[in-house]
Amino acid sequence: MASEKVDVVVVGAGWYGLCVAKTYLQVHPETNLVVLEEASTAGGVWAKHRLYPGLKSNNQYGLYDPNLGTYEYPDFPMKPFGVTPGTYIPGETIHEYLYAYAKKFNVYDSIRFNSRLTTAEYKAETNQWLLTVGGSDGTSNTLLTDKLVLATGVTSEPFLPIFDGQETFGRPLFHTKDLLQNSDQMFQSKKITILGGSKSAWDAVYLFASNGIKVDWVVRAKGHGFCWMAPSKVTPAKKWIEKLITTRFLTWFSPCVWDEADGYAGIRSFMHGTFIGRGIVDTFFGILGGDVQTLNGYDKHPETKKMKPLTNPFFIASTLSILNYDTDIFEYVRNGTITIHIKDIDHLSPGQIHLSDPENPEEKTVLESDALICSTGWKYKPHVKFLPEGIEKDLGLPYVNKEIPDYADEELTKKADAEIHRRYPRLANQPVINSKYERLRGDSEHDQLNRPFRLWRLIAPPTKQFRNSIAFCGALMNLDTSITAHIQSLWSVAYLTNRLKPAEEKSEQDLEWEATLWSRFGRWRTSGGYGRRYPDFVFDSVAYFSQLLKDLDIDPFRKQGFFNLVFNPYGPEDYTTVVDEWLAKEDNKTTTT
Repeated sequence: MASEKVDVVVVGAGWYGLCVAKTYLQVHPETNLVVLEEASTAGGVWAKHRLYPGLKSNNQYGLYDPNLGTYEYPDFPMKPFGVTPGTYIPGETIHEYLYAYAKKFNVYDSIRFNSRLTTAEYKAETNQWLLTVGGSDGTSNTLLTDKLVLATGVTSEPFLPIFDGQETFGRPLFHTKDLLQNSDQMFQSKKITILGGSKSAWDAVYLFASNGIKVDWVVRAKGHGFCWMAPSKVTPAKKWIEKLITTRFLTWFSPCVWDEADGYAGIRSFMHGTFIGRGIVDTFFGILGGDVQTLNGYDKHPETKKMKPLTNPFFIASTLSILNYDTDIFEYVRNGTITIHIKDIDHLSPGQIHLSDPENPEEKTVLESDALICSTGWKYKPHVKFLPEGIEKDLGLPYVNKEIPDYADEELTKKADAEIHRRYPRLANQPVINSKYERLRGDSEHDQLNRPFRLWRLIAPPTKQFRNSIAFCGALMNLDTSITAHIQSLWSVAYLTNRLKPAEEKSEQDLEWEATLWSRFGRWRTSGGYGRRYPDFVFDSVAYFSQLLKDLDIDPFRKQGFFNLVFNPYGPEDYTTVVDEWLAKEDNKTTTT
């Protein structure tokens, strides 16, 4: 049977997939575009099947301005959705918002739900992609497309560890992604064990503890410890953290390899290239981290003291999260509803979880538990099988290099590392998070990956061989999802339609070098987060937006006057018109030629 032919296929109907589909149709309304979504509803992280009870965003709507939010598309306000200013946005509201966005911009009818892309084969002779799509009923079909955008992000496929004895456990064992499907059964439990120190672990722990269920909270002795959890307002000046990270003056405290497009490379050079500047930076992050620990009161109780993060706040990014709970989660630790175990899971047996402590090998702890819920992260490699075999490297995707197992041993990588350390000497002095660290055991393919994402501008393959036929949106983590999706989508459309001047002007060597430099920067800058695997940044978002806008020939400085540019925080409202500005420039080019 012949393959169905379409112009564009977007994979994923979350923040990024919906936005790139909307932008493509906005620029080219006549496009025959299809969105493939594995789930039965749109929203990605905020799809219906992932909205467990009490789920809220880390963003407080309208705290800075009652009419403006930080978690909304620049051209689609969230205000009409009835969110109370100063409150965290409920998960149900975000789902409704994304559904309405898809409806308003005529994307919804292009979504094919319950459709999982399994293989994508590049046809070099025609510069097209042959896609195999599996349905929930076990059937499959093929699509032939000119343009492919993978917008599945890095939190789609859960990583569930393998435990010795798990086949005998006889109790529910699942990832926090599946919390909704299991929540009714869990609320009948007397005692639950939760593994992990990430934000989703905090959410699960709070959900059950606040409902009177005893929780054993296991955070691995051989892991990275608890993530940083902050109140919405931090520093002695009590600044709103969402605006703190998008204030250009404060972004200078973060070294940034793509800073030249932001226009203040000289200031960053002083801040990070001189002894005095580095002292100022260390003081700033020391105050920031110290304030968070003081506000949380870790040292006020022996149990909460165990929750102090191991990571240096300078070297983290999106692993920073917000205490968005209705009541004090630390009180459940102090009153014994939550018991903290800084130990490792040795093995499972019927109804029991056996813990070990590397500090005291003879000490054994056995937990009687009605369930084991794992907050153990995500498989960062896209689930799609790309063909021909071995093209992941050229695409800039994670893969296994058996010839040179260590990425740092590659010549171009050595050159990138030297450049990063020359510009930012502080990054060469990496802290040891946990000398006892060991990776959790998972499936063999995930365990063997030894190359991270290496995309040009964090979006496109680091080569011209695919002739602008594929892009990757959302293959990163930061705290400015809505703005990033908005600008990445426009950049991707320009790139895919051969209307991005830098992509045409740069050589193959330029693309490979810049992609490698940016990839390695993540390894050194956010070693306490996910920078070794994929781009992970917080204070560098405004500079990233500037780089993409500069590529599009759009003014990256979205405010008037030096004071506003430097000291007033950026938000979605500053990027409302970027698509219209780009379209006007393109129309003007057409008219003048």
